[in-house]
Amino acid sequence: MRIIAGAAKGRPISAVASATRPTSDRAREALFSTLASEFGDFEGLKVLDLYAGTGAIALEALSRGATLVHAVEKDEAAAKAISTNYDSIKSAQFAGTFHLYTMGAHRFLGDKAQYQYHFIYIDPPYDVDDIDIVETLVQLKENGFLHPDALIAIERNSRTKEISWPYGYEEIRVKNYGQATIFYGIPLSATPENG
Repeated sequence: MRIIAGAAKGRPISAVASATRPTSDRAREALFSTLASEFGDFEGLKVLDLYAGTGAIALEALSRGATLVHAVEKDEAAAKAISTNYDSIKSAQFAGTFHLYTMGAHRFLGDKAQYQYHFIYIDPPYDVDDIDIVETLVQLKENGFLHPDALIAIERNSRTKEISWPYGYEEIRVKNYGQATIFYGIPLSATPENG
């Protein structure tokens, strides 16, 4: 696996075979193409990579110019791989800052947010129940992690027919990439605009 674009383009990143299921290069490239069409460039964006695995999504966002990138991963071996991957590319002179939180997603989201994120990537192990994803989405909204213009992407096994988006979200597209399907959604504003 390699960083696809940006300051660290072409730099290799490694995975932990037993602990992670990396997003394929094809799916990652398509994901970032979608983000580029949604946001333009990445300057000024705050990115949250939950269930970060290898950190490929977080580090790709950092390479492309995101201002703030947070990765959350509770598996110790995977978290060590993320740190190693970051160390191997940080000489690329990023404009943004990166931080790894070695804890579970629900613990990270359990307190009121310090930041509102523009892009949130949710890629739990495929055996994680739908109800856990719903709880994650509820925590994101209730604890203030979502920028008003936030985009959420959830990667699931392609055998998953749909995602149960809780109240306050709207699914905007679904893209299939072989074994992986990415579901995109946005938060709905709490109050309708007048006029």
